[in-house]
Amino acid sequence: MHRITTMVLLALLAAPSSEVTSAQAPQASAAGPESALIEELVYANRILYDQGVLDGFGHVSVRDEKNPQHFLLSRSMAPGLVTTKDILEYDLQGAPIDGGGRAVYLERFIHAAIYRVRPDVKAIVHSYSPALIVFSVTGTSLRPVYHLSSFLGAGVPIFDIRDAAGMTDMLIRDNHLGDALAKVLADKPVALMRGHGAVVVGNSIPEAVYRLIYTDVNARLQADAARLGAINFLSAEEAGKSAATLDVQVPRAWELWKSRIGKIQ
Repeated sequence: MHRITTMVLLALLAAPSSEVTSAQAPQASAAGPESALIEELVYANRILYDQGVLDGFGHVSVRDEKNPQHFLLSRSMAPGLVTTKDILEYDLQGAPIDGGGRAVYLERFIHAAIYRVRPDVKAIVHSYSPALIVFSVTGTSLRPVYHLSSFLGAGVPIFDIRDAAGMTDMLIRDNHLGDALAKVLADKPVALMRGHGAVVVGNSIPEAVYRLIYTDVNARLQADAARLGAINFLSAEEAGKSAATLDVQVPRAWELWKSRIGKIQ
């Protein structure tokens, strides 16, 4: 036994220092800020499907923490099926950096255009929620009816694609249309898209997810309340004060929604 131990020690001493260091050093973890961001993006896709505000369609993106001139977005697929392996990187013109031949969302230009003009935006969701489409086609203003949707007090503009391009298939297929949508959104957290859905932004993935879910809830509450009579909306002052407290609410809701999804791939 002593002879074997001595031989191993001599072999280690004879090896190049880099090999010894490699053998002795622990392996670096594959997890890091980028992988954590990708995991959070996958959770966003799954949560929004679970909460019923995305179905087989719609998409969510996040600005790349390493390079703010890029963003992360899934390949073209149903949000409820997205995994970490489906996330692609795009530049701010909407071009995939290395798509590997995989299909990409036609409306990725929504994300590219908003990231170009809104440095404050770190995450974007595009949804086809039926509850929001109702407001997009009637001209009825979507206004906050309770405190969890108080961010709507900033106003909810409506984008009509006909104003930018006449008769189309309603999809944001290029940067010209993306720019037109971003201009209507301006500095607001939410914009409706006539006959199409909505776009919602946030300064983080959890905030964008929270805003979309509670925009959808507010739309259903407002429509229900309107059938009963005149609505006593939040005042501008109430909405402003309430919206300032939502930073506390978002993490609580996010952790609950994540727990419903469980471990992701």
